[in-house]
Amino acid sequence: MPAAEELRVTYRSTAALALVVCALPVPAGAQLPGPVRAMIDAAIEAGDEDTARAVIDLARTTNPEDGQEIDAILAAYEIELAAAAKVAAREQEAAIRRAGLFENWSGSGELGAFNSTGNAENTGLTVALALVREGIDWRHELRGRADYQEANGVTTREQFLAAYEPHYTISESLFAFALAQYERDRFQGFSARYAISGGLGYEVIDNESLSLALQAGPAFRRTEFVDGGSSGRIAGQASLDLDWTIADDITFTQDAGAFLQSDNSTFTAETGLQAAIAEDLSVRLSFAVEHDTDPPASAVKTDTLSRITILYDF
Repeated sequence: MPAAEELRVTYRSTAALALVVCALPVPAGAQLPGPVRAMIDAAIEAGDEDTARAVIDLARTTNPEDGQEIDAILAAYEIELAAAAKVAAREQEAAIRRAGLFENWSGSGELGAFNSTGNAENTGLTVALALVREGIDWRHELRGRADYQEANGVTTREQFLAAYEPHYTISESLFAFALAQYERDRFQGFSARYAISGGLGYEVIDNESLSLALQAGPAFRRTEFVDGGSSGRIAGQASLDLDWTIADDITFTQDAGAFLQSDNSTFTAETGLQAAIAEDLSVRLSFAVEHDTDPPASAVKTDTLSRITILYDF
């Protein structure tokens, strides 16, 4: 059934239900004054639910003897709201299903400075981009980050990461995921490191202020070293993603991940604090640690990176 026709049918049903609700018996001699009823009707017609509910509550407070009639008006209004929400949800789902490959993407760009310790101790420029496409059953994520510094014509920091991660919803909290990731960090001893992984994830907590997701599965990693050698290993992969809205404009994040394999396992963790400074702008402070259990002989095991960046959401 077309959305417009469904909406007309829904409103006809709503009107019929409203008549039934409003037919509830009203105490003898009680009748809502005309100006009060007109005020309620005007608030409902305006389309702002919060205002409408506030006006209805005010009417109940100032006209306690007409409480039953006001309850009937409120019940009819809630039936109408539920019907309209159902139609809107179906229209939104249809629009998502019709969307093309390059539609319905959102994300953020990040630009700032970093300070590192470990294999390279310096300050430089950091750039990042994150894109997300939300579907009915699928969620697609694209991530990229580059940290770079050059001094007197010599590169002193060069770290790149790119990743694609799709999620498929199995149930309300359970999902399947895949991961394809590329890294480059010559100062850690490798010119390229590729990882492919897949498995299951679980949303332990998911509400307006706090979300926590865990995921794990098998993986394969191939590393190409700066000395010309290479290595490929079966591994296990696990990650944690925590987002906590501490206040309206302040968010705490904690991301951690691990690739576990027989020769060189990698553990990463990044802690961040993000504060909104404008409608689409935020400032972010973060501290990241990366530890390799058996890096190349020329590299140290642990790198740390402190960043201060500006984020733009789009």
